[in-house]
Amino acid sequence: MSIVVEGKGLTQDYHVAGGLFRPSKTVRAVKGVDFAVERGKTLAIVGESGSGKSTLARIVALIDRQSGGTLRIEGEDVDIGTGKPTRALRSKVQMVFQNPYGSLNPRQKVGEALTEPLLLNSDLDGPTRREKAEAMLEKVGLQRAHFNRYPHMFSGGQRQRIAIARALMLNPALLVLDEAVSALDLSVQAQVLNLLADLQEEFNLTYVFISHDLSVVRYIADEVMVMNKGEAVEQGSRDAVFTDPQHPYTRQLFAATPITDIEAIRARVARRKAARAAALA
Repeated sequence: MSIVVEGKGLTQDYHVAGGLFRPSKTVRAVKGVDFAVERGKTLAIVGESGSGKSTLARIVALIDRQSGGTLRIEGEDVDIGTGKPTRALRSKVQMVFQNPYGSLNPRQKVGEALTEPLLLNSDLDGPTRREKAEAMLEKVGLQRAHFNRYPHMFSGGQRQRIAIARALMLNPALLVLDEAVSALDLSVQAQVLNLLADLQEEFNLTYVFISHDLSVVRYIADEVMVMNKGEAVEQGSRDAVFTDPQHPYTRQLFAATPITDIEAIRARVARRKAARAAALA
């Protein structure tokens, strides 16, 4: 399998201004992190707030430049501080944020939000852009008729489906999902996780999935990286990390986190769908 995204010794430093009695200082939020994700696989990055996982996600998503180390996307060294990402590079990596409403322009119709990436990054004409957007709405479980509606007309789960659809418009190789289901109700979480799994299989997508919810991680991840204070303290396959965590922090994190049974939620959602289908038959 080919490696889609790889980090070697990635660091991220922030300058903190001083005050009258306090000197300025540099804070290292990410401390020499290494990882690699194969095509079609999911790396879940877990940790408490302030662990550096979202900072690392912004580096991988080409939003922030790393202070040090090497980032490679499909074998190409990437440093956005040395030049603006090319159209081709930008199309390879897309990000889905935690708040689906905040990531969508409330004054912009759904269709405009979906066609905008194509307008900026392709030479497709208007009718073709619209057709692709409407087809993508169907892919994420929405309807073509939703093209001309505004974000406030949708539920939180539907808005996150729209955000996912927008991220997929450029046929990316990599999706970075930063707490992408944490703002949703548990039953809706299961639906969106099922959608992500289906899309990954259909398009051979690679995911970097940021989460603090271990039940979600256990459901979706192939590999798990545990971060604490900017360091990757443990990495391994999902089964290895959950069955036999090696680092004291990992064991502490698992012991302190209540785990919701996502599989049970998924089964309940499936039963409801079957019952509705039977009622309509």
